[in-house]
Amino acid sequence: MHRLLVLAACTAFAAGSGFAAGKPDAAKGKEAFQKQCAVCHNADSDQKKVGPGLKALFKKDKLANGKKPTEGNVLSKIDEGGNGMPAYKDMLSAPEKDDVVAYLKTL
Repeated sequence: MHRLLVLAACTAFAAGSGFAAGKPDAAKGKEAFQKQCAVCHNADSDQKKVGPGLKALFKKDKLANGKKPTEGNVLSKIDEGGNGMPAYKDMLSAPEKDDVVAYLKTL
């Protein structure tokens, strides 16, 4: 019974603090992008740097790998990398990756 009360209190605290909501933050995503991605990717143009330019990424017909630019496909590319891009699966947390995707949607 005591464990259940502690769990309920922690859940209520997390929900009340906004921690549990986990809504992606494009501003935080921009910061992460600038630290981790901007070395290889342009955010403000389609021009290739080391990797492809990402301007209007989610408005494109397809990604460089031929897949549709969906959140899932972009997250998969971030996680797995490929074609010279390192895998960020263990280098960025899930919330950080969600923030980066939220930022990419603003481009």
